[in-house]
Amino acid sequence: MCIGALTAFAQEKSYNLEAKRGVISGGYNFWVTTPYFYNDSEDKMPLVVFLHGRSLCGTNLDRVRSYGTIAAIEKGLQLEAICVAPQNPGGAWSPRKILDVIEYMESHYRVEKTRIFVLGMSLGGYGTMDFVNTYPEKVAAAMALCGGCSAKTYEGLSKVPLWIVHGTADRAVPVNESRKVVSGIRSNYDSSLLLYSELPGIDHGRPARLFYQLDTYDWLFCHTLLERRIDKTFTIDNATLNRAYSQNMVRNFYPEDDIFDNIE
Repeated sequence: MCIGALTAFAQEKSYNLEAKRGVISGGYNFWVTTPYFYNDSEDKMPLVVFLHGRSLCGTNLDRVRSYGTIAAIEKGLQLEAICVAPQNPGGAWSPRKILDVIEYMESHYRVEKTRIFVLGMSLGGYGTMDFVNTYPEKVAAAMALCGGCSAKTYEGLSKVPLWIVHGTADRAVPVNESRKVVSGIRSNYDSSLLLYSELPGIDHGRPARLFYQLDTYDWLFCHTLLERRIDKTFTIDNATLNRAYSQNMVRNFYPEDDIFDNIE
């Protein structure tokens, strides 16, 4: 485990949850979680930003707790980090509005600005790559699942430790969307900070299991803006997804093997 990552599964509530509505004029509403010991410490903490897929768009903020990082925390995942999950009311994610959320967090919480991480899937995978491509100087590392990038050039993506994951059997977002980005980076820029995991036979929803995997956050927390390098000691493959249900937290709350199949 990398220094700075505290990941475990708790039996009792170990976090504080706040809904933020209307605090950014014209911006996104969002959820914030902080560790139970946040108010007893003066230390700055990493910030994890989770971007959801199309199925959670709208104005009912509770829907954002359906899956992803906030949902994992509510099910027992402990992170020594502040986590934020904005809600997209519809359409593409706006990099500027995501930045507004991050800047709000920096102004109102003890955010360690050199350790801001972004991850998302499907529409949120597009949002992750679009944001990183636009504001690479803000992101220590990012993970984009079954998404793509709306930009025509990927210079910003090449500057950030980025892990792209996509299943070959994805019918909602074709794997070519990720392949196009990976090929574009490798052909035109320095690709030393890029990881790409293509998962044979995996559909659109199953990569969501990674939000409940300890290694996902351990990998993110290995990175910092102070040193632009990528940790390549972690792996993601079909076996990684299958192990999600061997962890007590996921087994206890998600007994159905196909719980994520309809996620978009």
